[in-house]
Amino acid sequence: MRRLLVATLATALTLAGTGAAAQAHRQAAPAPGAPGIGDSYYPDYGNSGYDVSHYDIRLRYTPSTDKLTGTTTILATATTDLSRLNLDFVLDVSSIQVNNRPATFAREGDHELVVTPARTVAKGGALTIVVQYSGVPSSKVAAGYTAWIRTPDGAAAVGEPEIAWWWYPSNDHPSDKATFDVSVSVPDGVEAISNGVQPRPPVRETLGYTRWSWRSLKPQATYLTFLTVGQYDITTDTTADGSTVYNAYSQLLPQDFRDAAQASVERTAEITDWESTVFGPFPFEARGGVVTPPGTLGFALENQTRPNYSSGFFRRGSNPYVIAHENAHQWFGDSVSVESWQNIWLNEGFASYAEWLWSEKNDEGTAQEIFDYLYATYPDDAAVWTTAPADPGVAELFGDAVYDRGAMTLHQLRLAVGDDAFFAIIRTWVAQHKYGNATTAQFTALAEQVSGKDLDALFQAWLYSPSKPVLASSLARTLNVPAAPKSLAKISETHELLNGR
Repeated sequence: MRRLLVATLATALTLAGTGAAAQAHRQAAPAPGAPGIGDSYYPDYGNSGYDVSHYDIRLRYTPSTDKLTGTTTILATATTDLSRLNLDFVLDVSSIQVNNRPATFAREGDHELVVTPARTVAKGGALTIVVQYSGVPSSKVAAGYTAWIRTPDGAAAVGEPEIAWWWYPSNDHPSDKATFDVSVSVPDGVEAISNGVQPRPPVRETLGYTRWSWRSLKPQATYLTFLTVGQYDITTDTTADGSTVYNAYSQLLPQDFRDAAQASVERTAEITDWESTVFGPFPFEARGGVVTPPGTLGFALENQTRPNYSSGFFRRGSNPYVIAHENAHQWFGDSVSVESWQNIWLNEGFASYAEWLWSEKNDEGTAQEIFDYLYATYPDDAAVWTTAPADPGVAELFGDAVYDRGAMTLHQLRLAVGDDAFFAIIRTWVAQHKYGNATTAQFTALAEQVSGKDLDALFQAWLYSPSKPVLASSLARTLNVPAAPKSLAKISETHELLNGR
């Protein structure tokens, strides 16, 4: 009887264990990644379920027809047991392979490409995704517009927050950075310029095409990866720290624009060397800039290692302020990127304050004088005051509150903690989050940690309140409008174009 009871108990335990195992198996069954990475402003941008480590983008582009064909290979790791994944992309896809097996795919919405591998991929498993595609990028509309810009002699794939969709498939969100190889074949006599360094010189191919190759050695956000095609004059140099300097000027620039542009962009190494003394060592392997043809690009963008500039920044002469602004982004936005788009002031406020510091360095107006002028001249009901920089909303993502009030916030922080603590905060911020992502909450916590001060009231007034902060009486300078510092004309002109006005 005892033996029978023991056997019965063992059978029951075995069955119970089998049931538990089956339940655990059911709970761990592979699931599809979501068609969004969780950004509160852009819920369907980026994708969950995998983390990209590298993009290999191989293209052929014909400017006369705007025809682009390509193969992009994506190296990634599954972050969950993955049965399906999404890519952000709008061109026409002919085939997709996942881990060397054909995958099925379908369109969903205006930019989602839903991919089902032949076999599920276990959490931590490697993903090699190969996408072959073609199309006319300028004919594709997503998010209500076409980000791909045709120029008289080529094209510019330059934009924020969307641009990758029109030329390579990706996990399109700043929180998933990767390294890049970009290789582009274009007609002879046409240049194809991208980020980073050239692992080899341009190579002549058959049928009148030349292949240009570029490599980004540090983690890079998708929107900071650019492609500019056209006829460009190129200058190169090497800095004292070994960085490659590569500048390009459209051959379509009128001579006066060209002279002013070159007088500005050729100072990139000088300006970034100075910024390195303020923010910490330059974070990337290359520097430079690209000036596009007149009437094509209506803004500047801080593409990693090589910003692109509208020729409009130089219509009234040289403009080192836009060079200081865009290259400050190499630290603030490119190396330290936003965790979500809500935190965009961490990019633009810092880059704008870099202009103030450049003005101060060159005796064209102190940061305090610039602050006083802006504080006094913005009307009380202006969007700069009615928008909270820490949560500007999509409509004001690139508005005055993000740029000017963001810079004003930093100046108030500087006054509150003193120069030594302020610049220690900035350098520590850059060092702690190098090549990663960060949030406003992390910055404000760091500021309090380094300074040893309670800064809640300051940040609440300047970052979170949708109203004009009240200055302490000892700081108020609003009875009379102060004279504009000499730098204000260039800074204002720069910001008008940066904001697309």
